[in-house]
Amino acid sequence: MLAATLLALGSAVLHAGWNLVAKRSADPFLALWGQFAVAAVIGAVVLLATRSLPAGAWVWAAIAGTVHIVYVAALAGAYDHGDFSVAYPIARGGGAVLAAVGGVVALDDHLSPWTAVAIAIVAGGMGILAIGAHGPQVRIALVVAVTIGIYTTTDSHAARTYETLTYPFATFVMTGLCVSAYGWSTGRAAEMTRTMRVNWRQYALTGATTVTTYTMVVLAVRRAPVGYVAALRESSVLLAAFLGARYLAERQARRRSAAAVVIMGGLVLLIATG
Repeated sequence: MLAATLLALGSAVLHAGWNLVAKRSADPFLALWGQFAVAAVIGAVVLLATRSLPAGAWVWAAIAGTVHIVYVAALAGAYDHGDFSVAYPIARGGGAVLAAVGGVVALDDHLSPWTAVAIAIVAGGMGILAIGAHGPQVRIALVVAVTIGIYTTTDSHAARTYETLTYPFATFVMTGLCVSAYGWSTGRAAEMTRTMRVNWRQYALTGATTVTTYTMVVLAVRRAPVGYVAALRESSVLLAAFLGARYLAERQARRRSAAAVVIMGGLVLLIATG
């Protein structure tokens, strides 16, 4: 359990970091596409070098890639329409709750009553953050939450079924391909080519961070219930509240900090009872 806890917390720090970069970008969709494109290249290199991925795992990777089309489009929209310290916590907190439900329903995970209470507290903190936020921003963030719940559950199933460290790299490949296809289909091919040429250093860094973050989560869910990992992983919402106030000059810092305290309380209970 300690290894899973450390993996989940480490991924939280990295995840908040690359999301902040996307939020601060002139076009969040292009920033997100660029990093997933680089992650796809890294994934392809690893898979070609190891050649150890079972054929059946590609089905689940394709599902993850398809879900990520909605995830990227919605996340970019959320960052375009509102504050980082609201959109990110709602999306990630809601995703954690839905992933926990998915783990119980689809993966036979067991959640104790106290663990369920802890998850409810985390969800309550997300609700506090939603107070005063613009409606479209909240709705779009909730769409992101649904996609997070879906791909966390399906990826957890694949990781447990095939027990291979290479599965996450297949999801990177499929995500990069699917999001690229979406961008091309919406007439943004020229913009995508131009931004990759100009911002390739940024995308190389965020793409490598994405690979590291996602792999840490998949390793963690092999050692602990998906609800535990998903909710602990969402401690990144605490960082989002700080980063939004510190680097983006977002308002309502006191209320959002209070919400972060509520979330932390839920996470502490989750760690103690998970």
